[in-house]
Amino acid sequence: MAELVVGPVMEKIINACSDYLVEQVGWQTGIKKELERLRENHPKIQAVVFAANRAQISDQKPDLKDPAFNKWIWQLRDAIDEADDVLDEFEYMKHKEQLPKNPEETKKRKFTSFLFESPRKILKIGERVLKRDPTLKRLEEAVQKLDKVSADVTNFFYLLDSAKQEQKEQDIDFYKTRETGYLLKNDLIGRGKDKELVMEWLRNPSNEHRGTDLYRNISLLSVVGHGGMGKTTLLQHVYKDEMTKEFDLKMWVCVSNNFDVKKVIADMLECLENERPRLETLVALQRRLEEEVKSKKFLLVLDDIWEEEEERDQSKWENVLAALASGSFGSKILVTTRTDSVALMFAKVIKKEEEIVKLEGLEEDECLQLLNSHAFAGVENPRDDHKKLRAIAGEIVKKLLGSPLAAKVIGGVLKDNLNERHWRTVLESNLLGQNSINFILRLSYIILPNPLKSCFAFCGMFAQDHMFDKDDLIRMWIALGFIQPGAEPLRL
Repeated sequence: MAELVVGPVMEKIINACSDYLVEQVGWQTGIKKELERLRENHPKIQAVVFAANRAQISDQKPDLKDPAFNKWIWQLRDAIDEADDVLDEFEYMKHKEQLPKNPEETKKRKFTSFLFESPRKILKIGERVLKRDPTLKRLEEAVQKLDKVSADVTNFFYLLDSAKQEQKEQDIDFYKTRETGYLLKNDLIGRGKDKELVMEWLRNPSNEHRGTDLYRNISLLSVVGHGGMGKTTLLQHVYKDEMTKEFDLKMWVCVSNNFDVKKVIADMLECLENERPRLETLVALQRRLEEEVKSKKFLLVLDDIWEEEEERDQSKWENVLAALASGSFGSKILVTTRTDSVALMFAKVIKKEEEIVKLEGLEEDECLQLLNSHAFAGVENPRDDHKKLRAIAGEIVKKLLGSPLAAKVIGGVLKDNLNERHWRTVLESNLLGQNSINFILRLSYIILPNPLKSCFAFCGMFAQDHMFDKDDLIRMWIALGFIQPGAEPLRL
């Protein structure tokens, strides 16, 4: 609950309303005092929420479970959202009035004004005196509500006492850390043997009798492992290996759960043709893909496949894979999934023996190497005192259960804070050692800089595997007040 980011939006509300005070004569007495109190309480609210966010990293403050604090957070969220919504409506009405009028309508208004100029002026002045703009009235009420909720921040100053002391002692800023080094510019750590198994499978032709079955030219290998085990990273390194240039065609498709047959085929065609096909029917898409792969040796990676309903999914995959049957002998399909049942289902579809590479957790020394590669990234000449940090890192990896993703995330938390107290705080965190990748992902979110939290959370509105347009996404962030004009650039 304490992940609420109040800074950018609340600051926008205060500044915008202050500007309107200057413009709207007769409205100033309505919320002037409330805005002054909001401006005064704003840094206090930020400090309280900041302290609450920090406490979540160690999860050592039972006060965060106080019903009063959680209730206040919800009330503050509601008040901010309401004021922001009314402010957006006010901005819309303001810009709408500034739009150029239709020429014919302008002539008509001038003529009408010529006939009834004096009476209309009198009426207009009367309206200003007797009736206030309803949108302004709503904005005033929203600001008053926000002011009332903000005043209760003093009830939660107890969160600041320990946070201030901890800051003096440790000089730690968790919000400047971030996960780094996930791109392929880094070495593949801890999965060298697994990669060699996959590469050996790619090099060898199928040992099965080719026969006359539909998929006689295609071999299948499934890479199975829990979330965060590095399945996708492993196949990314395989896919970019020089050896894969021996294939005539290469396709990479991210599938995820509840997949659509036509979308998967369209993704394959886009890999081959470098443009999205405009075909709409399944038959047309299947025919195009069949033509593209006919008599060619291809490599297809189907990444992140989930199982929803076995019989239905098997039927859907039969529609996808049927078009690939025209490929040349030696064609290969690589699948990543979290479950053995998906691997077995694919083997049934193409009528092959089930072949699996099972990814388990990394060995402790490999996990330590991966964590250190992220924690000390960019450090050219490690100082002697880093020996203490490396010793702490050795204790941290014992709690990570061999998870490569956990090692990367925790390495990002440790990076740029090469401070013994900071590293020991992470070591003692209750988030470590949890047998769920969700805890690690939660930590990676908590340590984001505050403005980036809002930007990241906003992306949750879109469907899984949605393809973002960078410029459009940035414009949406700006429109929502997550990014302020002239603000310092932020990097992940």
